[in-house]
Amino acid sequence: MGAKVLERFSAGAPRGSWPAEEYAARCRAEGEPATVVMDLKSDAFLVVVQTRDED
Repeated sequence: MGAKVLERFSAGAPRGSWPAEEYAARCRAEGEPATVVMDLKSDAFLVVVQTRDED
């Protein structure tokens, strides 16, 4: 299993602002099983979907 990054958001968003979560919620509303993960190395939130690796 792998993951496809749909969008990335800086972790420096203003207090009370959750752009990655809002984007993921819109994706889920459209049927895309999106989740938000933190990329510590780049200090960013990633909106990702799981992918199935084809062998």
